[in-house]
Amino acid sequence: MPLAIAATFLLIAYLFGSIPTGYLAGKWLQDIDIRHHGSGSTGATNVLRTLGKKAAITVLFCDALKGMIGILLVTLLFAHPEWIAMPIEFKDWMIVGAAFGAVIGHSKSLFLGFEGGKSVATSIGVLLVMTPIVALGTLATFGLVITLSQIVSLSSISGAIAVMILMIVLQKPLPYIIFGVLASMYVIVRHRSNIERIFAGTEPKLGKKFSQGNS
Repeated sequence: MPLAIAATFLLIAYLFGSIPTGYLAGKWLQDIDIRHHGSGSTGATNVLRTLGKKAAITVLFCDALKGMIGILLVTLLFAHPEWIAMPIEFKDWMIVGAAFGAVIGHSKSLFLGFEGGKSVATSIGVLLVMTPIVALGTLATFGLVITLSQIVSLSSISGAIAVMILMIVLQKPLPYIIFGVLASMYVIVRHRSNIERIFAGTEPKLGKKFSQGNS
């Protein structure tokens, strides 16, 4: 029974992560498939360039919320031990499992043929519940780099690196450190085309229209 409960909650986290908010925004607002516009990503940055600021802010908020929901459900589960016969020591691992589910769900959405965004906003939502201090440090890093560079992808990559460093420096539980390292590497790999354009000097800055793919 505990394993079945754990699997159910991890699946729920994945399914919430899979909700394609950017795709839905494109359909509702302009009746377009956003995957055929701009970078082809369903993330907030491509929504900003394709649909505008209000849509992007809404998608950003919803994508972060998707990440938060799975973690909150696991926290609720362990707040009522009478519901399950599972040692409290499993809580951190369950949280991390739900976190991975949400992050992967966003970039590999069940509803979009396992396509999606780059999981940045969903990762921030996860971190805000898991460890707010790391989330705030990550946001500060993102904010600093975006101010200096005006390049969203570079700021996202810098934030991902900050997550790894902060998890270790702040001596977070081992499951959290593992999540920080693996999820950050995953986000960076998802930005590999952006990294190529950054080195080539062709990555568009904030507010600029996209010509050949960006996040």
